Amino acid sequence: MAATVIDGKAVAQAVRSEISDEVRRLSQKYGQVPGLAVVIVGNRKDSQSYVGMKRRACAEVGIKSFDVDLPEQVSEADLLKQVQELNANPDVHGILVQLPLPKHINEEKVLTEISLEKDVDGFHPLNIGKLSMKGREPLFVPCTPKGCLELLHRSGISVKGKKAVVVGRSNIVGLPVSMLLLKADATVTIVHSHTSEPERIIHEADIVIAAAGQPMMIKGSWIKPGAAIIDVGTNAVDDPTKKSGYRLVGDVDFEEASKVAGWITPVPGGVGPMTVAMLLQNTLQGAKRKLEQSN
Repeated sequence: MAATVIDGKAVAQAVRSEISDEVRRLSQKYGQVPGLAVVIVGNRKDSQSYVGMKRRACAEVGIKSFDVDLPEQVSEADLLKQVQELNANPDVHGILVQLPLPKHINEEKVLTEISLEKDVDGFHPLNIGKLSMKGREPLFVPCTPKGCLELLHRSGISVKGKKAVVVGRSNIVGLPVSMLLLKADATVTIVHSHTSEPERIIHEADIVIAAAGQPMMIKGSWIKPGAAIIDVGTNAVDDPTKKSGYRLVGDVDFEEASKVAGWITPVPGGVGPMTVAMLLQNTLQGAKRKLEQSN
């Protein structure tokens, strides 16, 4: 019995068309559309391509894009000044600083400078703090973790009461997705580089969120039959048959796991498109909050 492949592109497209309708409604009601500022420092190829993708996605749903491109050598003070200006701009409802930043800039300082009401990446310490507390709701939830849960939800996979294993404990995915699963009433275990017997723990899981950054680390034999697998990993491995010389694989051995699992996301085309869709959704949410408060 082969697993159902969760098509992240199709789900993201559905989310985007909902956002597009909402943006039109806001524009008719308030004469204003949501605005997203994307700040990029330097010219790392991967960051540039991510940012290009985000800007195109904004255009597609009618969100106004504010582009801030800064040189690699920009001083921390100048970057903070840019963030402060965007905080003060009433047309900007979301601010995203593309990570990683150059070594000479303190990432935490820059992220903390972003206004809480515009933190569409969900990484402000206060938003993460509220995410980790019972009965508190952050203004924004980090995009990739939010996308993982949205994929489960829209695929009809119930989280409540299930055993969920998160592989990896990064600030960007592993930790926040664990907290979201807890909020959704799953029983959550985190597997990391110092965990003994990871295979045994993963094999007990009804839901596996793989975010370790280790190509094809999770084998088919590690998977409980019928489990739901959300693979966040995006790893380049050498492939001489490809023009680029490499191909992208997840943290899960897709070929093996798809023979055992109930549901599985592919790489690429699984979680990736959802991250951008959730960023647009967060920006829309920020704009709605602001416009409804001030009108």
